[in-house]
This record gives sequence, C-alpha cells and structure tokens, in this order.
Amino acid sequence: MSRKIVIAGNWKMNMTPSEGAAFIDELKMSVQGKNKCEVVVCVPDIDIAAISAALKGSDIKLGAQNAHWELKGAFTGETSVLGLKELGVEYVIIGHSERRQFFGEINRSVNQRLKTILESGLKAIVCVGELLNERELGITGEIVSLQTKIALKDISAEQMKNVIIAYEPVWAIGTGRTATADEAERVNGMIRYIISELYTPDTAENTTIQYGGSMNAANAAELLSKPNVDGGLIGGASLKVADFTAIIDAAQ
Repeated sequence: MSRKIVIAGNWKMNMTPSEGAAFIDELKMSVQGKNKCEVVVCVPDIDIAAISAALKGSDIKLGAQNAHWELKGAFTGETSVLGLKELGVEYVIIGHSERRQFFGEINRSVNQRLKTILESGLKAIVCVGELLNERELGITGEIVSLQTKIALKDISAEQMKNVIIAYEPVWAIGTGRTATADEAERVNGMIRYIISELYTPDTAENTTIQYGGSMNAANAAELLSKPNVDGGLIGGASLKVADFTAIIDAAQ
C-alpha cells in the first residue's frame, strides 16, 4: 500500500488574510517535524496569496475550495486554476455539499471541474455523501456510488494518483453528529470497491479516501484507526490550532 494519509482543513468562509497568516504562523510551529501525514489548508480565495506567503518554508500544502472548469471566460465570481497555480495552490476541493446545496453544483459539473484541475497539474479532493433522508431510506450506497462514478467519468488510472475522495455524510457536516467509526469504515470501503470496479484493485488500494463530517480532536483517533479511513477533511476543528494539531497527531 502506498496511499498517503492526508489531513486537510477546510476553512470555509472564515479567516481574513491577516487572521489566516497569524494562524499559519502558529500552526507551523505546532506541526513542525510531524511528517507522517500530509497536512493541507484549504482557504477562501481572498486568503490564498497571504497564506501562500505564510506557508513558505513549511511542509503544509495550500488548497483552494473551488475552481471553474474553464481556464478563463465570462464566469463572474468563479476562480481559474491558472490563478490558483500561480499562487502556489496544490489541492482543490470540489463537490462539497455546501457547494451543491447553496450554489447549484451537480455531479456533472464536479466531473468537469475535476478534469480541468487534473489536466492543469493540480490535485483534487472530491466530496461525496448522502443527505439525512437518503441515509434513513437506506440508499447511502446508491448515492455515494452515483456521485463517485459520475465524478470520475473519463478520469484515467494515471490521473487517479492525484485524486482524493472525501466521504462527507451531509447530515454530519457542521452538526456535531458524526458517523461512527464503523459506519465511516463501511462507506469508505464501499467507495474503494467502486474504484476497484472502475479501475483495478491496485488503483483502489492506492487511492486516499478521507472521512469528513465533524471529525474532531475527540473522535479522530478512533476514526483514523480504521483501515479504509485515510485521513480527514476537517471543518470547524481546522480553525483552532490545538484541535487541528490533535487530529494531525492522531494521524501520525
């Protein structure tokens, strides 16, 4: 197995550039020498230049929270991968449930964005996950399978080396509710099986599959102990240095 353990913080719409830079200065000291997992901070667009500068000399990677499928054009309010690359971004989150819920993101556009991100030499964190009513109907597997298969349409096995899948049950994002470690393991294992069907067992075995959805300092160790949970996409806990560091320590 050669897949990476990746702990990625999603700041969402939090932190001004100056606040973010101060946070990074503290985080760098807190995680210095902890290199058994990859650490990423995915920040608002307005923070990217300041955080890129603040990250100089550290092993922490810089991520964005979205990117458009076109390199340029009349797309007011969207962000081009060309600008992200120039500012030192390595990772881009796509398909997050908040993008789907509030901004009309659909499975097809997730696939379009993924193609452009990978063709541009960046890495992607692709979010999948079911709503509460879908979970209660017992169709988590069908929803996650559909989202994964459409997102990965026409993505090659070679490109999969730069793709992370993040299972984020929508009912657990920002609610304080968390899938049990066994539930997270079951769905992450299901995603790995889907990837093995789309590609090969080796491709599936080498793909990083994170868990998101209220992972925090208290539950991270149990979640990360599961063999199919290869890190986390962290929301609220990524805004506090002590909490984020505790999750990174658990991943070590």
